[in-house]
Amino acid sequence: MEKFEKQFEDLDVQTQTMENAMSSTTTMTTPADEVDTLIAQVAEEAGLELDEQMANAPLGTTSKAEQEQDELTERLARLRNQN
Repeated sequence: MEKFEKQFEDLDVQTQTMENAMSSTTTMTTPADEVDTLIAQVAEEAGLELDEQMANAPLGTTSKAEQEQDELTERLARLRNQN
């Protein structure tokens, strides 16, 4: 059983190493201009206008939870100031 566990661990390490090598190779060999062209082509086929949507996209939005947290913080500060 111990031999099996050792082989399994070795296989896991080899698999991770291979996956990392494949992913970095793919990333390094894909030219950025080809990626941009593909994105534009897919957007055109889907009828999207990327430039317009990207320009109108909000830069930073707060979630509802963050807004509620901010409101609670403000209420707590007001309560502390009253005492």
